[in-house]
Amino acid sequence: MNTRGLRSQLRDSVPVTGMGQQVGAYGVQDTLRSGFSSVKNELLPSHALELSEKNFQLNQDKMNFSTLRNIQGLHAPLKLQMEYRAARQIQRLPFLQSSHLALDTLKGNDESISFEDILNDPAQSEMVGEPHIMVEYKLGLM
Repeated sequence: MNTRGLRSQLRDSVPVTGMGQQVGAYGVQDTLRSGFSSVKNELLPSHALELSEKNFQLNQDKMNFSTLRNIQGLHAPLKLQMEYRAARQIQRLPFLQSSHLALDTLKGNDESISFEDILNDPAQSEMVGEPHIMVEYKLGLM
């Protein structure tokens, strides 16, 4: 049985969260669309557990996919990954905050209240932009 292919599929299909800087046509950061750059994101972790906590969800997903594969076979994690990918593609317009309710329901997070549910109010987010410019950029018209 070839398990090497499954491991590479799991590693490639579960994204690591992080925001990269968008670079414009002249090699300069696009501050209008991506905001101001932060030195904090480029620093190395100061403690060994910080990296573990940052990648907790990724490690949890890998463990769940591995357990699911051992119990139900190869088809189960692949089907679940396809459902995750389809749920991630459902979004609102670029200038509106997406709730990703379908993804939360698939992962089982729809009935739990976490830190982000209380203190991450989309109305207070720093994402500000011109709606027409953001939609044109998303569609590739700019």
